[in-house]
Amino acid sequence: MRLIHTSDWHLGRSFHGVSLLDAQATYLDHLVEVVRSERVDAVLVSGDIYDRALPGPASVELLDEALVRLRDAGAQVVLSAGNHDSAVRLGFGSRVLEQGGVHIRTQAESVGTPVLLDDVAIYPLPYLEPTLVAGTLDASEATHAGVLRAAMRRVHTDLADRGLPGIVMAHAFVVGSATCESERDITVGGVSAVPASTFNGITYAALGHLHRAQQVGEVGRYSGSPVAMSFSEAGHRKSSVLLEVDGHTTSGHDQPAVRSTLIDAPVGRELVTLRGTLEDLLADPDLGHAEDAWCQVTLTDATRPLGAMDRLRRRFPHTLQLLFDQPATTLRPGGYTRRVAGKDTFDLCCDFLEHTRGGAAATEAERQLLQQAVEQTRVARAGHDGPERVHTVDRTGVA
Repeated sequence: MRLIHTSDWHLGRSFHGVSLLDAQATYLDHLVEVVRSERVDAVLVSGDIYDRALPGPASVELLDEALVRLRDAGAQVVLSAGNHDSAVRLGFGSRVLEQGGVHIRTQAESVGTPVLLDDVAIYPLPYLEPTLVAGTLDASEATHAGVLRAAMRRVHTDLADRGLPGIVMAHAFVVGSATCESERDITVGGVSAVPASTFNGITYAALGHLHRAQQVGEVGRYSGSPVAMSFSEAGHRKSSVLLEVDGHTTSGHDQPAVRSTLIDAPVGRELVTLRGTLEDLLADPDLGHAEDAWCQVTLTDATRPLGAMDRLRRRFPHTLQLLFDQPATTLRPGGYTRRVAGKDTFDLCCDFLEHTRGGAAATEAERQLLQQAVEQTRVARAGHDGPERVHTVDRTGVA
């Protein structure tokens, strides 16, 4: 049997204010073509189908269209809920959809009941929030490790009676995996880490939650997210996992043979992180590759250059994030009173402007505006106050 393992679509996600829906639609087009060309029997999506519990209409429409096209291409589809998904909303209509070859599992009560696809048993484990499902699963402790151990007991009990290759879909953080910034922390409700050995004894663990494609433990693999969602994913290989599973055991092993191949996902625009002074970045001839990429730029100038983002975007038009990493400066000795002693209002205004923007001194045009503002304020205040009044104090101390 030929399967595709994917996860973490996060339909509806934005990237620094830019919608990723077009990039996600491009990936789903690619997925449909892979199903056709590789004659895939089933697509397994291990959680975080949507980015929000209440997805927008465009995201719902995109998923609906993708499911229809995947079925038309000849594959059944198995979806399990992730920590971003609403179990109720994602699971709506699941019993009806199952009759049409789309299998959606979102509730803890379904754990241990497989989706049977010819000679393979698929066990979709939805995201299991420990404090909510520990009792349902008779877990010994309300932690992620505890509830997944309990879930796997149900899987092994059912699988033992079938004698089929068993594939588990799970949405969790497995010990030894590499994380990135775009993943939501799932530590609420208990210890988040799950030992890789939890999944021993099955043919393959199709994992979701972490956005970097990686092998973990003996049988576990994260497919990773097909679309990058943070600059921490720059350099990641975005892919899906093509699995070939048969019922024959490998020599000296009890488990059926499973072969996995990474299928690269389309990348519409690369992610690039740049670091240096503004002038160096603008002049560097080796940065031509960044001119059509999404850019995160960290400037190391001693003072913050004026109009930095506008100047950067003239060369790197897709710059989305601008950061500053300025050298540490030595504080001037003395208190505030000593530092401002002898300075008039105009000088104080110039100093304040320089301070608030990281050391960039006022330009000549800005100095002229500040000088004009200070003078007009002085004249206006003098006109409002009128002639200086002399106050006398009587013996009671009242003016």
